[in-house]
Amino acid sequence: MKDIPLSQQQSQAFSTLALKPALLENLGTLGFQAMTEIQAQSLPAILAGTDVIGQAKTGSGKTAAFGLGLLHHLEVKRFRIQSLVLCPTRELAEQVAQDIRLLARGIHNIKVLTLCGGVPMGPQVGSLEHGAHIIVGTPGRVLDHLERGRLDLSHLNMLVLDEADRMLEMGFADALDNIIAHTPADRQTLLFSATFPEQIQAIAARIMRSPLMVKVNATHDSVSISQHFFELDKHGSRMQALKLLLLEHQPGSAVVFCNTKRETQMVADELADNGFSVLALHGDMEQKDREQTLLRFANGSACVLVATDVAARGLDIEALDAVFNFHLAHDTEVHIHRIGRTGRAGSQGAAYSFYSHQDGMKLALLEDYLGHAIVAESLPSLAALDKQPRQAAMVTLQIDGGKKQKLRPGDILGALTAGDDGLAGTEVGKIQMGDIRAFVAVSRGAANRALKQLQKGKIKGRSYRAWLLK
Repeated sequence: MKDIPLSQQQSQAFSTLALKPALLENLGTLGFQAMTEIQAQSLPAILAGTDVIGQAKTGSGKTAAFGLGLLHHLEVKRFRIQSLVLCPTRELAEQVAQDIRLLARGIHNIKVLTLCGGVPMGPQVGSLEHGAHIIVGTPGRVLDHLERGRLDLSHLNMLVLDEADRMLEMGFADALDNIIAHTPADRQTLLFSATFPEQIQAIAARIMRSPLMVKVNATHDSVSISQHFFELDKHGSRMQALKLLLLEHQPGSAVVFCNTKRETQMVADELADNGFSVLALHGDMEQKDREQTLLRFANGSACVLVATDVAARGLDIEALDAVFNFHLAHDTEVHIHRIGRTGRAGSQGAAYSFYSHQDGMKLALLEDYLGHAIVAESLPSLAALDKQPRQAAMVTLQIDGGKKQKLRPGDILGALTAGDDGLAGTEVGKIQMGDIRAFVAVSRGAANRALKQLQKGKIKGRSYRAWLLK
């Protein structure tokens, strides 16, 4: 296995790559000029057909790295499944598929199909009958289609395992082995993972051919992320510490990481009972509820998200103010990945971690990574409890119509801002379109006016039901 060291920094323009002209032109229209570190280190090898292992945190640009690679190698006129991208969750798979479609928009007639659990099988079967070039899916559903003879991977030339560590954590090891057994031996394999435990190393050794190992520096500049540690024991003291820090610092967007689904729900419920703008995200939730939770947090309709590590995959927040570790992560690399969700793109971020005397080994490993001793800090004064919790700036409205009704974001924006009683454009936030429903974020103070606009007015000449998500 060849290895590129952490210290090797590269900053290159996409134009230095031998990419298809249509891909380069589209990158220019998207405003993509310089490659991120993971792209600069991995793309030349990917374009050359080399197997690659990429170790990088969320937000590093890895999706564009493998997305551009598979699109470059794709033969559009061969209407066969040529690339398969496996992801741990439906949310991440849909985000990856969306990103690939965006990268591919300069090349006509490329079909990207998502195959994920949590949705009816019927429409997927119909789509498979019509064929596709690229499949993006979760291991369970992809294996289901393979075993029923609906999915043919015999023409596959590229296999991508995205966030492989999380797929193993979720118990997909056997499914991955079965899927890989259905693929040609001479394929190109790309494996991306935030962490690189022994199980990932074993899989890589078994399924990859002389892979290039690319490690993107996962350390964070203390200027962009400030880390704070607090020694606490009981659940009650941790809850009080969490409330004190939230009330003292009033972050506009914060994620609280818990190690179990049960604890996640307990923490979220207690924060909600104390008036915080909070949502929970964990694996015991229905798929629809998980999707709406991610959507509402991303569009600013909640200030705090309490989540497990696995559930938070697919979370795409540009500017997260703070991360809280209710308990320390099980290993250092997961801790690094957690805190890397704040302080991105040069913005300021803060990470607050709670630990107890039982976390001696975890602390020692963290100290080795940080290069200095961890010193417990004092919590804010109890006077902070007299402050009011910060409330989200936005709320989310659901509209009973979507892409299948030919609705576009501009149509919804027009309906909301029409007439003398219409909202100002600045009061309307993100608009996200689904097949049969749409979601729009509006300023909290404008929620009632927005509902009246949609309930009394029309969108493209037709009335649609609308309601407030709570």
